[in-house]
Formats: sequence, structure tokens, C-alpha cells
Amino acid sequence: MREDSAFRSLFVARTVSFLGDSLSLVALMLHVAQTAGQAIAVSLLLLVGDLAPALLSPFTGALSDRFDRKRVMIACEVLQGALLAAIALSLPPLPLLLVLVGVRAVAGQVFLPASRAAVATLVPARDQATANSVLGLATNGGEAAGPLVAAALFPLVGVAGVLLVDAATFLLSAALLATLPRLPPSSTPGTGGATVAGDATLTGDAKAGLALIWRTPALRIVALGFCAVVAFNGIDDVALVVLASDTFDAGDSAVGVLLAAVGIGLFAGYALLARSAHRWSMVTLLVTGFAVSSVGNLLTGLAWAVAAAFTLQTVRGLGIAAMDVATNTLLPRLVPATMLGRVFGNLYGAIGLAAGVSYLAGGLLLDATSAPATFAIAGAGGTVATVVVAVALPRAMRRGGDGQP
Repeated sequence: MREDSAFRSLFVARTVSFLGDSLSLVALMLHVAQTAGQAIAVSLLLLVGDLAPALLSPFTGALSDRFDRKRVMIACEVLQGALLAAIALSLPPLPLLLVLVGVRAVAGQVFLPASRAAVATLVPARDQATANSVLGLATNGGEAAGPLVAAALFPLVGVAGVLLVDAATFLLSAALLATLPRLPPSSTPGTGGATVAGDATLTGDAKAGLALIWRTPALRIVALGFCAVVAFNGIDDVALVVLASDTFDAGDSAVGVLLAAVGIGLFAGYALLARSAHRWSMVTLLVTGFAVSSVGNLLTGLAWAVAAAFTLQTVRGLGIAAMDVATNTLLPRLVPATMLGRVFGNLYGAIGLAAGVSYLAGGLLLDATSAPATFAIAGAGGTVATVVVAVALPRAMRRGGDGQP
């Protein structure tokens, strides 16, 4: 942070951008709840914000491999700011609002792989684990602070005002990103990193990104393992609400405390890793993160009180931070620079879909059983997936990132 002005600009830009994201999410949820008056409307808002970007992730990731990543990030931030300003000034009816939110979410999905790939370009390999930890600390802090800032702003400026503040954060982020050095295209469009020669389309590049993950054993194991852990454990937020209210018969305050636990653990985890991540093997850190995240849910199913569940979920947050830092640091070591945007986009898009599967399947499991049983089953499934990764990934890494002897 002190020595590298380019990384400092990226750090501040991403912090401001994530703070704005959480501001607009709270504002839009409140607006839809007040105007539509139906929980399904809020659910549609969240679904559009998550599902559309996840489904388009092969293409959104490919864009950051075809153009200057600095320009891609700036364009995405300006577009998001303009869309939020339009929403704030018009507060359109729900169908049009969902379209605008979906477009904004897609722009954000283009931004993310470009920004993750930019870290690998701007930061020396020896410092990337620390850089990813610091970025995680900042973005997690921005997401945590957003609802509090929104709560303070609502009485002063209302929903439209909060959305305009968010639009301003995107423009500020774009201005900061403009100070970065050029991050030129890492591949010639259409070459797909020399894997789809002769196909000069965005579709061809997207296919090449998917093919690379599937045919590279180490990448395939990381992607499938991460998605499996999320698919099992993603139900935790919903299950925590039921655990506090039904199992422990506690009040709304207990629900809030339990929901805050993972965030506290995440913040602490990123802070610890900012000082110590460079000492870890990224494979070990990834497997440890999978294990802590999954076993934390498994033991939460056995918790006897709110305090015990809070402690376990806080520790679980440490594991999620480890998963994030390890993945963002390991992928640039396994993936050619020409393909990095696509791999980041595909991985995190797949993780988003896995989370959606977890919400649906976990909700059915909650209705059929109980919160403790749901936590135990989710944690056990995640633990099994962790064991498979722990056995398979080191073997694939020993053979080489491309899977060849």
C-alpha cells in the first residue's frame, strides 16, 4: 500500500465500489418492499442481481481478456453509476427496475474478473497473497459498513438520495482507476489464448475459458471443490435465522448477532492473512479454508446456545477468508495470463449458481427437517468434498498445473 501507488488506487477503488454496492442493495430492497408490498418482489430483485451475471459469466470473463483491463473496469464503473443515477431519478416500476438492476449486475460481473486479473498484473507474485488479503479486508469492510451508512442516510436523503450516493461512488472509483497504468489485452481477440485459433468471436473465447478449466486437472478440482463446498454450505444464512428463532427460541437480536458472526470472522481472517498469507502454501490454505467452513457448519448443528453458534460461525468466517485468498492467489499460478479473466469469471459465476442451488435445496431440507439437522447435513457434505479435494489437488499440482507429468 505504501510503496505501490497503482495497487493503492485499485484498493481504494474496489473499497469504494463495494461500499456503494451494499448501499444500493439496501436501498433497492427497501424501495421494492415498500412499493410492491410482496416478499416475492424482493426475492426477484435478489435473483436478478445474482442469477443473470452468473449465467453470463463465460462471456463477462472473456471481455476482460480481449480488451485493456483498465478500460474495461472504468467502463463498467461508469455504466453502473449511470444506471443507478437513472434508477434514482425515475424510481421505475418493478419490471423496468428489474431490467436495469440486471444490466447493472452484468456490468459488475464484467468488472470483477478484470479487477482480480489486474492484481496478478500489478502485484509481484511473492506479494499477491498479501495483496488479495488486504483487498478482501477492504471489500468485506465496505460491504459491512454499507447497511450502516445507508441507515444513516435514509432519514436525510431518502431512497433516491442513497442511490445517487452509490452512483457517485462508482464515478469516484472510475476516476481512481484512471490513474492505473495501462493493462493491455493479454491475448489477441479470437485466439482464446492460442486455444481456439480461427474463431474470432466472443463465443469462441468463452468456450475456450470453459474448456481450459475442464481439461486442466488442478483447475477442475479447485472449481468443482469450491462449488461443492458452497452448494452444501450456502444455506447457512437462512438456517441461522431458523436456528435462532425456532431452535433457541431467541429474539430478533439473536438473529442479528448470528448473522453478523461470519462477517466478523471474515474481517478477522483477512486481517490475519494480510500478515501471514505469504507463509502458507496456497493449496494448504485452500483445503484448510474448505475444512473450517464445512466443519464449522457441522458443529453449529450441535450447538446448544446462541453463544456457541456465534463462536462457531465466527471461526467459520476465518475459513471463508482463507478460501477466497487462496483461490485468488492460486489461479494466476495455474492459468496463462491470456485466460485469467475467463477463469475468474467462470469460477465465480459457477459459485453463484452453486449458492442458488444451496438456497433452493437447503430451503426444502429446512422445511423437511430442522435447522440443526440442516447444518449437520450441510457441514458433513462440505467436509466430504474437502477430503476429496485434499487428496486430489496435491496430486494434480505435483503433476503440474496443466495436468501433464
